[in-house]
Amino acid sequence: MIYAFKTNEMKANALNLGELLKELRGDEGLRDAAKRMNITYSYLAMLERGKDRRTGNPIKPTPETLQQIANAYKYDFYKLIEVAGFSDDSFYNSLLKEPFAHNLTLQQWYKSLPYCNEQDVEKLKIIWDVIQKGGDS
Repeated sequence: MIYAFKTNEMKANALNLGELLKELRGDEGLRDAAKRMNITYSYLAMLERGKDRRTGNPIKPTPETLQQIANAYKYDFYKLIEVAGFSDDSFYNSLLKEPFAHNLTLQQWYKSLPYCNEQDVEKLKIIWDVIQKGGDS
């Protein structure tokens, strides 16, 4: 069952969190799946329904719970938070706390700066000063 999701990203993206969790669980019982995740079966049932049955409010699992689910189903955590609709929330997506989170190339360049030699950093400072002045120098 899990293999089908890994080969069909379009299907996973079309599902909401509850539907995805049901699909990933497959024929496994709620109690068994919840036990592997270290959550209660009633909470897993609410996650699959997408709302709290007592209040009718949407369920918003913590990043830790989503990580437990991802581990139990051997499913990519970042894909899970995306399906859950939390990929743009830095509380859920720690990658957003990184500088230049939406530009991997720029992020890699930025992270390499501490390893540059002092002369290169001085050149970058001069270039930055020119940019700040509007390029008129």
